[in-house]
Amino acid sequence: MGDFISFGGSDEENVETKRLNADVEADTDNFENWEKLVRACEGLEGGLNRNSSPQALATLRDTYDRFLLKFPLLFGYWKKYADLEFNISGPESAEMVYERGCASITNSVDLWTEYCSFKMETTHTPHLVRELFERAAGYVGLDFLAHPFWDKYLEYEERQEAQDNIFAILNRVIHIPMHQYARYFERLRQLSHNRPLSELASADELARYRAEVEAEAIQFGIPKNELEIERDIRAKIDAMFYQTFQTTQTETNKRWTYEAEIKRPYFHVTELEHQQLINWRKYLDFEESEGDYNRIVVLYERCLVTCAFYDEFWFRYARWMSGQPGKDEEVRNIYLRAVTLFVPVSRPGIRLQFAYFEEMCGRIDVARDLHAAILAQLPDSVEIIVSWGNLQRRQSGLDAAIDVYKAQIDSPAVDIFTKAALVTEWAFLLWKVKGSVDEARSAFDKNVQWYADSRHFWQKWLEFELEQPTTAETEAKQGELIQRVFAGMRDKSRLSARIKQDLCQYYLNYLQQRGGKDAMKRFLAVDREMFGPMSVSFATKARLNGKDAGLAMGALDEATRQKAEGTFYSYYQLHMDPDSEAQGPASF
Repeated sequence: MGDFISFGGSDEENVETKRLNADVEADTDNFENWEKLVRACEGLEGGLNRNSSPQALATLRDTYDRFLLKFPLLFGYWKKYADLEFNISGPESAEMVYERGCASITNSVDLWTEYCSFKMETTHTPHLVRELFERAAGYVGLDFLAHPFWDKYLEYEERQEAQDNIFAILNRVIHIPMHQYARYFERLRQLSHNRPLSELASADELARYRAEVEAEAIQFGIPKNELEIERDIRAKIDAMFYQTFQTTQTETNKRWTYEAEIKRPYFHVTELEHQQLINWRKYLDFEESEGDYNRIVVLYERCLVTCAFYDEFWFRYARWMSGQPGKDEEVRNIYLRAVTLFVPVSRPGIRLQFAYFEEMCGRIDVARDLHAAILAQLPDSVEIIVSWGNLQRRQSGLDAAIDVYKAQIDSPAVDIFTKAALVTEWAFLLWKVKGSVDEARSAFDKNVQWYADSRHFWQKWLEFELEQPTTAETEAKQGELIQRVFAGMRDKSRLSARIKQDLCQYYLNYLQQRGGKDAMKRFLAVDREMFGPMSVSFATKARLNGKDAGLAMGALDEATRQKAEGTFYSYYQLHMDPDSEAQGPASF
């Protein structure tokens, strides 16, 4: 929109539109700002029509296009946009908007119904209208609340006076568990009395019913004429319809409990209540247990309109779909929709999962590109860099993985505490992949001068030394190495006393579990220094002797301290099972 010199309308309208557009660009996630901008554009020049200025029309279209690119699930705004285009440019432009809208929110009963209604009024070629209805039926026909769509389809066929088509539609609908299912059955039953037998059942079914009627007549010795045979066949068909009705009624009642709990079946930018998420989880569990692939997909698609900003449901959909044979492309589409439209890059788990999926499919370059794209937005994300390094190790070898870490460690844009974590990952690769304990230990030794204030660095170094295998002959030497790391952490770092105490636990546990005869002497000395009163603590002695790292280099400011003492987590470490008892709004 910034390319427009004028937005159209009066000078006052131009100024206001420019201000609102600046507000939107400053915070593209602010829904209220978008709504204000859309309303302002719709009101340019007293309300837009085919006689409005090109600038005003271009402003309106650009605003709607950007708005619906950001929030594609707002079916009401797609309808408004289509109506505006109809008034401005006619049915062809409106149809293009409907097509875009239905492609963006494929399972919107309301939008498909509006599109079909529009087509009914603007197209006089029946087969084109019917083709659209059939397309819509493929997307929304199984929806529990699809009755407005089916009503519109029946209305069209009534206009065409196509009784055979009406009956065929009703015969489809009575098999679908949905709201208002009973009235479709009643109407079908009434129509069936006046329809030829060939429309009521297949040829094989009719032959079977006729054979049954004739066998019954022979059994009772009562000959029947053709009219009586047809009457009895119709009775059997009616019983068949009633059996279908009972089955549909049972299936509808199974779902009614879950449907009644859905308070917001549409998309909105505001948070849902925890109870809504709990209900969707239970509903999906139920539908999956029923085992009907099409119905499961329909329910997932409905859920992901309402719960679009909750990545747990995108994860769940992708995992379920990946469990179905031959559905790689469907899984890829789920991931694409999640990462390009709904889940913010600040929650990178779904993007990493997408990269792993592409790697599994042999699309290694795509997996690399996904990592690069995430890292461009989250340059200090240890999880992303480590994941990328492991991708390179799996596909190109150890040196390629180390190159990833080197590039990030050498980058001035990467935070020093992120680099500290990457050094530990590098050391662990040398140890666990290359099998070189000495090179790994050297990586720690050479880098401690740069990263002595990193909790993560010391924790990983302690873990490295503690995990080295020993024998009775080598335990004492290994104990000296562990003590050296502990002493370095205690003496060289500017970490808070609480964090030093936490790290000290590694050494104290070692002394208890693997220490020699005199280990408790060392244990109690460390305990006194780290946990004792100020008068006997190591920190007090260091200050008195001028060896306190904080005095020598200056204490860490609070912001730096938080980074230094922070812990790096991956998606799976943070993953928790949903709380079935949670109440109130559920944060995204």
